[in-house]
Amino acid sequence: MIPASFEYVAPSSVDEAIALLRQHGDQAKLLAGGHSLIPLMKLRLSEPGVLIDIGNIDALRGLRRTNGSVAIGALTTYAAIGTAREAAGLDALREAALAVGDAQVRNRGTIGGSLAHADPGADLPAAVLALDAAITLRGPNGERTVPADGFFQGLFATDLGEDEVLTEVRLAPAGARTGSTYVKFANPASGYAIVGVAARLTLGADGTVSDVRVAITGAGDHAARASGVENALRGQRPTDEAITAAAAHAAEGIDPLGDIHASAEYRAELTRVFSRRALRAARDRAGA
Repeated sequence: MIPASFEYVAPSSVDEAIALLRQHGDQAKLLAGGHSLIPLMKLRLSEPGVLIDIGNIDALRGLRRTNGSVAIGALTTYAAIGTAREAAGLDALREAALAVGDAQVRNRGTIGGSLAHADPGADLPAAVLALDAAITLRGPNGERTVPADGFFQGLFATDLGEDEVLTEVRLAPAGARTGSTYVKFANPASGYAIVGVAARLTLGADGTVSDVRVAITGAGDHAARASGVENALRGQRPTDEAITAAAAHAAEGIDPLGDIHASAEYRAELTRVFSRRALRAARDRAGA
């Protein structure tokens, strides 16, 4: 289909983009990589009156290490994240980025666009939750940073204001005896996660799990932490048996989606299976 008519503007700075968002209000939409918004516009599920293309804002691209963390510009592509030296120690994020769609999508789609769109089957939200990312948002009242834990709020719903731009994602690389991974059961046609699980696990000096974060995407209406899994495994030795017992809690607190691709019951079972796989891989990378 052909999108409805719209006005197109291409600001050269974040401040200019913010001003345009304020000027046009709910008639405006930001365009980053375009792999989420353009299909919706073609189907006329989204009909913005003004399309604000931020793709020319070079300041929003790239990865850099600063003060012990990795800062990733919102326009950094999945392909760049998956191959950048700066992403070393962020295995869950790299694997999630390289699991997105196909080569064309990975070379065009962006981390900021993915997080702001918050598709329930997207890969990146689970990774930033598991890695305890901080997300920087800039609007007319200045800049604020929100934890990934509070950013995803529902189906295509986030803490991003209508007049704000997501500018950066910050993550801390793996420390000593820490491993992370992302695994998923993908839709064979689209590549979207029917269920995807990101896990990060840290071992203490005594060999028990001192910290663990598990995040699930695809199962519910938005990516979320699997706190039942985390609570069951924290303080335990990460044996296969302990991981299996902890992973049994993966579907707790999730209202699983059911559709033509997978029933709610099947998705619930997939959360348990892939939580187990993710935790075992994270444990092995942590050096257990």
